Amino acid sequence: MRDLHGPDSAIDRTLVAWMPGRASATGEDTAEFHLHGGAAVIAGLVDAVLACAGTRLATPGEFTRRAFDNGRLDMSQVEGLADLLSAETASQRQQALALAGGTLGRLAEAWRERCLQLLAEAEAGLDFAEDEADVATRLDLAAADALTTMADELDQMIADSARAARIRDGLTIVVTGPPNVGKSSIVNALSMRDVAIVTPVPGTTRDSIEVPIDLGGVAAVLIDTAGLRDTADPVEAEGIARARAKAAAADLVMHVTDNPDAPLPASALLVINKLDLHGRSAPAGHVAISALSGAGMPALRQWLVDWAAVLLRPGEPALLAHARHREAFAEAAARLREAASAPLPELRAEALRLATSAFARIAGRVDIDDVLDQIFSRFCIGK
Repeated sequence: MRDLHGPDSAIDRTLVAWMPGRASATGEDTAEFHLHGGAAVIAGLVDAVLACAGTRLATPGEFTRRAFDNGRLDMSQVEGLADLLSAETASQRQQALALAGGTLGRLAEAWRERCLQLLAEAEAGLDFAEDEADVATRLDLAAADALTTMADELDQMIADSARAARIRDGLTIVVTGPPNVGKSSIVNALSMRDVAIVTPVPGTTRDSIEVPIDLGGVAAVLIDTAGLRDTADPVEAEGIARARAKAAAADLVMHVTDNPDAPLPASALLVINKLDLHGRSAPAGHVAISALSGAGMPALRQWLVDWAAVLLRPGEPALLAHARHREAFAEAAARLREAASAPLPELRAEALRLATSAFARIAGRVDIDDVLDQIFSRFCIGK
């Protein structure tokens, strides 16, 4: 414990931790002040420190940038840490922790090592004399099989990248239906917030309203839309057009009606509202509720939780959530297939070099200057 003093008065009595560069997160000498959390205490220490010559406030992400520059973190770990800072659900947190912990970086490095081994064999094949052509041929066949297998494995990871991106960005659920069937009431009930205006006047909702929700640890966005009907009002008509566009791009359309005899919508969840008035059950696989009384709302929420779990399998690894990672792995897979079918050892070696470079970009070994500023700008001041 230490007593901290400013130029004119005491600031706090607190724990001060000193970490030499070899033991710190950034790789540089670091001091931490574990202050009591009052705003006046924090402001007093900041003012006292800034009064010292050569000191300044850190810029957004500066400590993480220094950790990257000093080799403490690779680029994929930095991106994972940025994701962790913005994670709002358990699945997002788990995905970000795996990335920040270096899982993807280690995987990419293992792939890069495999490429380097095959590249060394390809280079060796160039050295065989003509009377040893049978040896070179056997090396070529073995390498082609290995390269094709590697490309197939990469393609499987890339095919699963859409699931990883949905875990990171969240699912989209669009609520559609005629006016005055309770869409806004259902959005308010599911989000447990009074976010959408509810009135008996048809056409109250003109523009889309987006509300984040947590579905059993999976992030999702509920989108309340304008009621679907024929209208001469140009503003309402624009809202309806936007509602149809949102529904076309959604992961799930939740179609709300108060008519128990409504036809089943194709590839959508039918929600029959106003159960308190008609008392009718929903068809199998769909849900009947009363947004007013709350009847059926737990079943609706559980349906959404189960749907999200089946779609995203949040407990399974999902690493390729970033477009940069997907592009690097896709390029590597394409180069490996080029190498597998290359008619000449020289062309195989060049394709392998390009695949190796693609894997190296995951860790930030090459071609990363254009993404550094964008990534670090997402961090809070100093982090």
